[in-house]
Amino acid sequence: MKEALFYEPLGGNRVHCLLCPQDCVIAPGRTGFCRVRVNRGGTLFSLNYDRVMAAGMDPVEKKPLYHFHPGAAIFSIGTIGCNQHCDFCQNWQMLEPDAPASEMSAETAVREAKERGSTGIAYTYNEPGVWYEFVIECCRLVRNEGMKNVLVTNGSINPEPFLRLAPLVDAMNIDIKSMEPGFYRKICKSELEPVLSTCRAAKAAGIHLEITNLVIPTLNDSDELISKLVDFVEELGPEVPLHFSSYFPSHKMRIGPTPLSSLLRTGDIARKKLYYVYLGNVSVHEGCDTQCPGCGNTLVKRCGAAASVTGIGEGRCLNCGRTADFIL
Repeated sequence: MKEALFYEPLGGNRVHCLLCPQDCVIAPGRTGFCRVRVNRGGTLFSLNYDRVMAAGMDPVEKKPLYHFHPGAAIFSIGTIGCNQHCDFCQNWQMLEPDAPASEMSAETAVREAKERGSTGIAYTYNEPGVWYEFVIECCRLVRNEGMKNVLVTNGSINPEPFLRLAPLVDAMNIDIKSMEPGFYRKICKSELEPVLSTCRAAKAAGIHLEITNLVIPTLNDSDELISKLVDFVEELGPEVPLHFSSYFPSHKMRIGPTPLSSLLRTGDIARKKLYYVYLGNVSVHEGCDTQCPGCGNTLVKRCGAAASVTGIGEGRCLNCGRTADFIL
């Protein structure tokens, strides 16, 4: 265990966790909503500090990040716990505080990333925000080694903790699950607005940002909600990549899978305002490659999670010379 950052003591040995919008007031001997921050005698501790449940090399496209070092591999690690409890969670086994996890220090994680020739470290699989103490320590070491830090996150974090972490982060994929606040409250047991605020803060901090939306039939796939999401991403910048992913039944949710026609429709809506729209979890060519917004030239070809840069030279489209919206 490690003493947590971002909390304040209250009377009766209670503590107020200030890390995320769940805003937990935790009695002695109890954990917060995330189940991995515990009050021991009036001190808040992180239970998952140096615990790793999953680790391995992934294509950066699997995060998904399509405009950040395309074709590269990145050492990816995750732990237990989350500050959202989504009915459709695909990694629900990682929510349980007694889920099996192994000890790994930040120094070991960085050394392993270097030995594997990784671009850096991606904090993923579960919600990295609830792993805050380990993540910020690891990020500092990664940055000192000249490598990159990537967060794959639900975006549910308070402004002060995020702003402390942001200077160490190179890229983020933030999952916006719906533009309907009621969806967040009912399905995810959390709030929408803090997620949108994190997106804005990441863009303002100069972090490379991509957005993902899991398209769930009848819940978040109406033209109105998709248009609201597209409008929000356009406000961030029309060059921000938007990934629509197909949903499959998981955990507590038994709604049928996303029809391909629905995913194609969301892509059509988004392309009216955004430069880069991708479709995930489906076996279709459309929505995989990247075309230049200026001339339509193919900049990056993709097959599954493999990518090859074919139309970019010296940071520009080889056909029309437009600056490519990529970090290479």
